[in-house]
Amino acid sequence: MAKTKKTVLVVGNFDVLHPGHIRLLKFAKECGDHLIVAVNKDDNMSVKSRVSERHRLEMVQSLECVDEAFLNEADSVTLINQHQPYAVVKGKEYEEKDNPELDALKNYGGKLIFGSGEFETNAEQFIRRTPSIGKNFDYSEAKRYASRHNITLESVLEAFDSIKRLNVLVIGEVIVDEYVQGSAVGLSQEDPTIVMTPNKTDTFLGGAAITAGHIKAIGANEVSLISVLGEDSAADYVTQHIDKYNLSEHLLVDNSRPTPLKTRYRAGNKTLLRVNQVRQHKISKELQNTIIDIVKSKVSSLDLLVFSDFNYGLLPQSLVDAITLLCHEHSVKVVADSQTSSQVGDISRYKDMDLITPTEREVRVALNNPDDGLVILAQKLARKSGAKNIVITLAEEGILIHLPNKDFSNWENDNLSAVNKHAVDPAGAGDCFLAASSLIIAANKMPWLAYYLGSIAAACQVGAVGNTPLDFNVLKKAVIDSFE
Repeated sequence: MAKTKKTVLVVGNFDVLHPGHIRLLKFAKECGDHLIVAVNKDDNMSVKSRVSERHRLEMVQSLECVDEAFLNEADSVTLINQHQPYAVVKGKEYEEKDNPELDALKNYGGKLIFGSGEFETNAEQFIRRTPSIGKNFDYSEAKRYASRHNITLESVLEAFDSIKRLNVLVIGEVIVDEYVQGSAVGLSQEDPTIVMTPNKTDTFLGGAAITAGHIKAIGANEVSLISVLGEDSAADYVTQHIDKYNLSEHLLVDNSRPTPLKTRYRAGNKTLLRVNQVRQHKISKELQNTIIDIVKSKVSSLDLLVFSDFNYGLLPQSLVDAITLLCHEHSVKVVADSQTSSQVGDISRYKDMDLITPTEREVRVALNNPDDGLVILAQKLARKSGAKNIVITLAEEGILIHLPNKDFSNWENDNLSAVNKHAVDPAGAGDCFLAASSLIIAANKMPWLAYYLGSIAAACQVGAVGNTPLDFNVLKKAVIDSFE
């Protein structure tokens, strides 16, 4: 039997939207499934507001917990008769007052609920946000970089057009990223442990899925994804949401390993704890052969193949080597990212790549080298891996770019500082940088342009919590702003 949707109704002026309003509306949404908010029109208010009715409505509509909002000129009883909500929610202060809604609700078994939400709730986190491309962006170094390498707005826009013709295949682990947002309420009295109250949970597709999602959103023609999932609720989430990324996906199943799930517990803009549910043993030979067969069926039409390796066993060396050889035989560009954070990886095992984008730590781990400076590290990595282009990502310090040669007599380097100086969530910067810059490499544009665009794309991505495909219009506006 289908579950009946529980609609909740809230009526109010919302004169100046403040944290008390947001807490109330969040509480109201938790009382049912679908929250409707009736915002009283100017003529329906006893005291004239300083804020226009249209702006008051837009502020309410900006809240994640609000499913539907409209301007209202009826009384609450009329609204109840029209919408027949499961419940009407009012502030706790109305509990001892006369409430005409009660009789209307009793007529069909509706409820009148009083509550004002939790005072620990951080109201800011419930406003729908898109990546910010204004106040935190510093284009000063990017402008100098563009001048050094003769990058113009016209050349970037032309590159965008070239991207539209590209066919791309991404191979790697799909990760389900959970963000449990809450408020830190203090320290435990029993032991020195931070106590937090969770307020909301947001779930995103990460890993190779978000890399593929960025590539498609930025404008590639066709983007395919190969990955291996477990048989669990995280896999169900992937299969239910992957269609939103407009990919051609090949999701294989291995019931001996869970779908990677990473849960971040956050208070404000800080992550308190991350819990990884992963297993790192290599996939079976049977699955490896299946992946090779899929690549063989696609390789003749590809322009770019991306290894998005989180080192959880999906890309053993023999599989990487076989796929790389296939791509080289068909003149397909190949790029790689191999992450070493809580797990151990080796970016140098990706041989003869057109681009690799390790962090400084990943380079030092691959070379077992804690001593040398960045440029020497980059050249040694180039010699070991045979990579044509190397970018060492340096978090808030930006990137070091290295165009290697076969000996130490001549090479080219440059650096580009981070464009977004106040990242809200830096977790997705590397994926977004790889996606944007590899597309430019695949379009046979100059590498300097690739890293310029990749840096701006990463700056846009870290402006909001969570890893979702970068909006092309946001990226394009940021690029245009960088030349003004």
